[in-house]
Parts: sequence; C-alpha cells; structure tokens
Amino acid sequence: MIGQIDREWIEAAIVGGGILGGGGGGSMSEGRSLGRLALELGDPRMVDLAQLPEDSLILVVSAVGAPSVAEHPMPSHYVRAVSLMLEELKGKVGALMTNEIGGLAVVNGLVQSAIVDLPLVDAACNGRAHPTGVMGAMGISLQPGYVVQQVTIGGSQRNAEYVELCCSGSLSIIAQLTRKLAEELECVVAAARTPILPSFVRANAAVGAIGQAVELGKVWLACDSGAERIEQVTNTVNGKVVARGKVESLTLAVRNGFDVGELQVGDVGLTFWNEYMTLEHGSERLATFPDLIATIDAETGHPITTAEIREGQEIAVMTVSQANLNLGGGMRDRGVFRDIERILGKEIVKYVCFDGEAR
Repeated sequence: MIGQIDREWIEAAIVGGGILGGGGGGSMSEGRSLGRLALELGDPRMVDLAQLPEDSLILVVSAVGAPSVAEHPMPSHYVRAVSLMLEELKGKVGALMTNEIGGLAVVNGLVQSAIVDLPLVDAACNGRAHPTGVMGAMGISLQPGYVVQQVTIGGSQRNAEYVELCCSGSLSIIAQLTRKLAEELECVVAAARTPILPSFVRANAAVGAIGQAVELGKVWLACDSGAERIEQVTNTVNGKVVARGKVESLTLAVRNGFDVGELQVGDVGLTFWNEYMTLEHGSERLATFPDLIATIDAETGHPITTAEIREGQEIAVMTVSQANLNLGGGMRDRGVFRDIERILGKEIVKYVCFDGEAR
C-alpha cells in the first residue's frame, strides 16, 4: 500500500532513499524541504503503475549535476521543466516518475504533482542512485533510433544565467548537453524527459522502488539509537557492515559536472563518481557499483552522501549486493560501466552481473 503522503511518509521516504542512494541521489535535507513544500502547495499523489491506462505517457523527472556545488534547482525549476513538457505533449501525460532513489530523488516529483495535478508513480528508472543519464534511462539507449525529448531548467535569474533548454535527439547526446549545462552554470539543473508508456516502465524500471524506500525508512525511524538503526537497516536490505572508523583522508573534485574523489576508512578505500563506485581492502575488491555502498554516521545512523562526508567523521560502511537491489534496465548496458572505468581507472565491468550471470 502506498499510504497517505504526509510529513511522516516524507520522512520515511527520504531516510530510506538516503540509504539506497549509495552516496548520491541528493541530500535528505533538500528532500525534506521539497517534500514538505509539496504538502503546503497542494495535494501530491502517488499511484501504483497498474492504475495507469496503458496508453498514458509517463514523464521522468530528475536533478543533474555535481551535488557538492552550491546552486541547486529552485522548486519552480522542477515545475517549469514539467510544464514545458506538458505543453509539448499536448495533455497526453498521465503520471510522473523519478529517475532514481536518493534522499532528494525519492520525493522528486511531489512538488510537480501538487502544482500540475499529475500523480507520481511508485517506480523509478533505477532503484538506487547513479551518476549518468544513460544509467537511468532504463535501457532506452540500447534501442536503435529512439528519440528522447527533454526540458532542462537551471541557473539563477538574479545574475542573468538562467537557462531553459528544450531538445530532442539521441539519449547520449542529450545527457552530455545536460551535464555540460550544469557544469557551465556551476549548478544542479532540473529536467523532465523521456515520455514513455507504462508497458516499458513495467519491463525496465524499478517498480515499487519508492514504496521500498518508505518501508526501509520506517524501519530506521522505529529505532532508538544509531547503532540499532545501522543494524536493523543492514538486516532489512540483506547487507553487511564491512568497515567502521574515522574518515582518515578525503579528496573531492568537480570534473565535467560530477563529484569525483576517494576516501579512506582504516584499511578500506572507497572511490566515488557522485555515487560510491568501488570499495577495496588493499588489492581485494569488496564491492563494485551497482552494488550499494553506503556511508552512515556511526553515532546517529544517518546516511551520508559523498558531497556531505568530511574528514574525521566516525562512520560505518555498509554494502548490499546488486543481486539484492531493485535495479532498472540501464544497469544491463555494459557501456555505462566502461564509462566508470575511464573516469576512475579501475576495472568495473568484470565485477558486474548482467542478466543473471554469476560473478
């Protein structure tokens, strides 16, 4: 059951989303602000995928950019992106869908729902967070000739750097344009894209991903201490805590619209490209994206994103095998993992399971 969307629901969603973000997917504080604003603005709704007519279109909403930058989308940016797409599609849209799960992403769509009176569907392009648009496109990039439509909104009107970009074309080119725009504006941008049918979502998305985040958040909220939260969450997601200790070193740089860096916790090293990509103990690989790698404050049990983590923090590092995650069709494309290899200089593809292959 989806349940009523109220402040308690939003709190559970952002906590569960923050954990499943794997270091990305936006901050819980920003998600909390957007979720509460949606309740003030109207009556945001969520529906099961099965409730949508088969001929209705679903718009994907997302936020794109390096999370560590200071300028993030205004709520009006999210709404404007959807409104322009609705004008282009002439009323054929039946619902909205978030591109991923994270502390912000899990509620991305609620403000738009409250304003334009369309429901958010209980699904995501991917049931965890990911760095690139192609990763969150549910495998559309594997379909020859598929044309993507997208509206991107970003920047500040105060300093005359506000941009509205409306385009259609190949997914890879549009994803590059979007990232370049975020880089040039030094901000995170809001986007609405890829009108798709429920049948495609059913076959290629992480159906029920928002509901799963809410249930995970409820487990977290029912605990009384950080240690209990870490234990209960780990058990719920069939994960394991592989390291505990102080963040001894941390590097972070914004490159081409992404946060790229690494950190060390005791004798365990992590790398990230917005989200955590690898976890290693010396030469031994312990986890590799799309395995979930999450950093959690050891005292409070709060998930910490790569943009928020700091040297000296006491954390726990939790992993969940990709086999236990609700992943979208974009995770079946070997090409997206070769991009990670190029950025980080580490082997990735050999550690990923494709279509039930054993590692």
